[in-house]
Amino acid sequence: MNERKNNIVIFLMGPTASNKTKLAIKLNKILPIDLISVDSGLVYKELNIGTAKPNADELKRAPHKLINIISITDNYCVNSFRRDALFEIKNSISNNRIPFLVGGTMFYYSSLINGLSILPSRNDIIRKLILSKFSLNSSNNLYKQLMIIDPISALKIHPNDLQRILRALEVYYLSGKKISDLTKFKNNNFPYKTLKFVIFPKNKKILHKKIEYRLRKMLSCGFQEEVENISSKVFFNKSIPGMKCVGYKNMYNYILGKISYKDMFYQTLISTKKLAKNQMTWLKKFKNCFFLDSEKLNFSIDFIYKIINEFFNK
Repeated sequence: MNERKNNIVIFLMGPTASNKTKLAIKLNKILPIDLISVDSGLVYKELNIGTAKPNADELKRAPHKLINIISITDNYCVNSFRRDALFEIKNSISNNRIPFLVGGTMFYYSSLINGLSILPSRNDIIRKLILSKFSLNSSNNLYKQLMIIDPISALKIHPNDLQRILRALEVYYLSGKKISDLTKFKNNNFPYKTLKFVIFPKNKKILHKKIEYRLRKMLSCGFQEEVENISSKVFFNKSIPGMKCVGYKNMYNYILGKISYKDMFYQTLISTKKLAKNQMTWLKKFKNCFFLDSEKLNFSIDFIYKIINEFFNK
């Protein structure tokens, strides 16, 4: 590999259940790449089955950076990802290898390419003060307060989206500035060339069948036992960050007897299909991508290998 040209970063993007990880592991055998996970669920050590995390044998054969790096009680935001990913990318390139980012959290990819608004970090003390001051009497009080402080942001946020409302208020009380003003300024320094590959099935029906098949496989492999084990821990409560991952709250509600097994299954299935739809919407925003058929992995391997060789042989 030509060291002078080794400033390339590869993205392998796609919706959930589109064989991204399988393809990346195969490519790891034939290319000088370092795999870096781009998945907001795989960062959690305790979440395995429900996040479709590569198993121990796969991770041994093809190690991934940014997998199993925090506990489900810890917050991990897009700023955390961008910081960690840039560190891993720099390390990989310094070792004359190719950083190969694979995963389905599209906002994370966007944060690398487009940068992030320069906002103050999360502050739990301020959040508690805001909640105690404005949300005691009415669930709408936080939104009403945001309408007064920052009507531009309020119009972009659903009145029931507590997390985004709280974040906007938190930013204001920490900085004294509206989040709608601060988001105009971004740190978008990404000094690398990117080769972006997008993998997905030819049609939605195939993807939905794969999503349902994977969910049934998760259930047969012990997803319920995984959530039962997590919920038995001293630190557990249903509001911890890791429980936001698709399917975990549904399974927990089933374990508590609040919903039936059938409802748990279909609620998780619907949420996963909705996630895939959102991922596909995000993917349309990325420019200059190479598209791959998730049902033709061998062709995809040859194609990616060809594109990378062409880049380095220019």
